[in-house]
Amino acid sequence: MEKRVSINDIAKQLGVSITTVSFILNGRAKEKRISDKVVKSVLDLVEQVGYKPNTLARSLRTGKTNIIGLLVEDIANPFFGSIARLIEGNAYRNGYKIIYSSTGNNTAKARELMQMFRDRHVDGYIIVPPEGVESDIQAIMASGKPVVLLDRYLPEVNVDSVMIDNKESAYQATEHLILNGFKQVGLITLNSTQTQMQERLSGYTDAIKHYGMTERIEKISFEDNDAIVDQIKGFLQANPDLDAVLFLTNYLCRMGLKAMKAMQLNIPQDLAVVGFDDYDLFEMYTPTITTVAQPIEQIAENAINLLLSKLEPANTETKFQKMVLPASLIARQSSVKKS
Repeated sequence: MEKRVSINDIAKQLGVSITTVSFILNGRAKEKRISDKVVKSVLDLVEQVGYKPNTLARSLRTGKTNIIGLLVEDIANPFFGSIARLIEGNAYRNGYKIIYSSTGNNTAKARELMQMFRDRHVDGYIIVPPEGVESDIQAIMASGKPVVLLDRYLPEVNVDSVMIDNKESAYQATEHLILNGFKQVGLITLNSTQTQMQERLSGYTDAIKHYGMTERIEKISFEDNDAIVDQIKGFLQANPDLDAVLFLTNYLCRMGLKAMKAMQLNIPQDLAVVGFDDYDLFEMYTPTITTVAQPIEQIAENAINLLLSKLEPANTETKFQKMVLPASLIARQSSVKKS
């Protein structure tokens, strides 16, 4: 098997010290006043022999890998995919690379992925946490690595987090339907104790109570798409007097649109619709779909900047921040007032 070229081989062949080669490869040649001639000879030989540094060994020496671990619920989801792309771009501009994975909202899988990131010695973590990972987050923080939670928080863990005002956003979405003349407003949400879902549920129930209306709530378990569509159909069939429905995630809304199409329901004549998390499809759908839009760029920017600040060597900040950003309701044709 071909022997891997080492930094020692480079130094020996050129007759310079290992330290000199190390300084050049780490961009410190000018700082250490190494001549341009030596720099060129080292870089030329590095290219010629295809030398690649052992990143794990270097991380053990320096304590840094310049890698950030990003765990989201589903990288294929437009909301998480857009945030991941923005975080990756910002991190790269600041000298960091991102490795990311999807948890599928599965606790066991999330734990395995976090351990994988720990084995890779990532410098910090941005995590969209599923339920039941509190001890894992605490263990990461106890090891000295910073963590920022995204989209939701863990009430029992003091940790930095970035999210929207979920309760107020759901309240406004429900109120929007009520003020547009809809009298029987139902809710389709996830059967979840996660904080963002509980706060959205609370926003809906507060609005319904404020306007003296009756709650109609369906909680969907994490299942395959066909099962979700069938459950939504069952809820709508069991509540034929509903004239509007609020979906608390964008994929629930997509499955809801599929169910309504199969049932030959017209939007908004038979049933008005408001979704949560904007999505290109909602603007192109006929009729266009009203949604709560999260400020994706602000969420991504705040999350990565917060983590980068914690990665600064001089940072001794121990106070944790809980950033709560406002969302906006984008009113479209699916929630127009009845004539």
